[in-house]
Amino acid sequence: MSTIPTPEETAAVQAPRRWTLGQAPWQAIAPTTPPRARVIIDNDFSGDPDDLFQLVHHLLSPSVEIPLIVASHLRADDPFDASDRQARNAAAIVHDVFARMGLDAAHVVAAGSDVALANRTTPQPAPAVDAIIAEALREDVATPLFYVAGGGLTDLASAYLREPRIADRMTVVWIGGAEHEGLAVPPPDSMPIEYNLLIDVAAAQVVFEDSALPIWQVPRDVYRQCLVSDAELRLRVAATGPLGRHLYDEVARVMAMVAAHLGGAAETYALGDSPLVLLTALQSVFQPDPSSSRYESVPTPAIDDDGSYRVVPGARPLRVYTWVDTRLMFEDFYLKLGEFDRWQQAAVHAPGRPADDAAAPGGATS
Repeated sequence: MSTIPTPEETAAVQAPRRWTLGQAPWQAIAPTTPPRARVIIDNDFSGDPDDLFQLVHHLLSPSVEIPLIVASHLRADDPFDASDRQARNAAAIVHDVFARMGLDAAHVVAAGSDVALANRTTPQPAPAVDAIIAEALREDVATPLFYVAGGGLTDLASAYLREPRIADRMTVVWIGGAEHEGLAVPPPDSMPIEYNLLIDVAAAQVVFEDSALPIWQVPRDVYRQCLVSDAELRLRVAATGPLGRHLYDEVARVMAMVAAHLGGAAETYALGDSPLVLLTALQSVFQPDPSSSRYESVPTPAIDDDGSYRVVPGARPLRVYTWVDTRLMFEDFYLKLGEFDRWQQAAVHAPGRPADDAAAPGGATS
């Protein structure tokens, strides 16, 4: 349900200061080291606006390099976006976020397929699939590559079906899938097939059962832990400049829609895609790992057509997160958003100052 902007609307929300990926000019104390990991972001940006928070948070995290953003589809006739151009709408929303941030990085955005896999052996063509393969197979970089997905897995599965060698080149971090027996129980009145899995069950089957891709899974019980209160969103996001207000307004639209159907407003919202940032950009200094969150290692199960898991003896290990450090995750987001807004607003209050501060303190990360 994220607002799908027109090109004219995007042009009208340009931030006063410009920057490019690889810079952090809003930081008064410049980052002292280059990024230590690469992150391909894959999300259904025309759906639940929690992905906008994840996108902004990742973009403001100088410890990771972002070479590619995959704009992916929702399930057919999804209430958030019932169109037949969901991936293209998602790409337009990413470009709109870039404009609101003053970020010049259109080259990293690639639209995925607008439809799910037809079966487990036939990839869906899309510009994003070509870009995923190209980034995974690069030989000129040594930093680890994470593929972080907050929706369905169509484009990743298609890339694997076309080029299985990518399985040796990345770690997949996925927000999705049902609870694992013995680790958690489903919420009351839950969907029979978890929301992100339902986008493309066949793609998840390819990634879990047919591939050798290493997977860190954040299942439904864990992404539901990522609750923020409306007071937090009002006072620490909406009050933090035009970008923060935009993020808040996108969530408020959904909360109003839900209230109309469920008989009243809630005071919390799940920013369920934010663990994608926590588990990649906010790892420990020594022995890099998401050390403040908890997981269980289990054999990677197969996923049946009904969304349930089936044990596969001898399968590769799956890292299933059972608890995530929401304090670190959200406090880091609020502080980075505030720091970024102060830098942008300084240009508004000092109109004679150059808009492009790429050479200012904190401008370069390497």
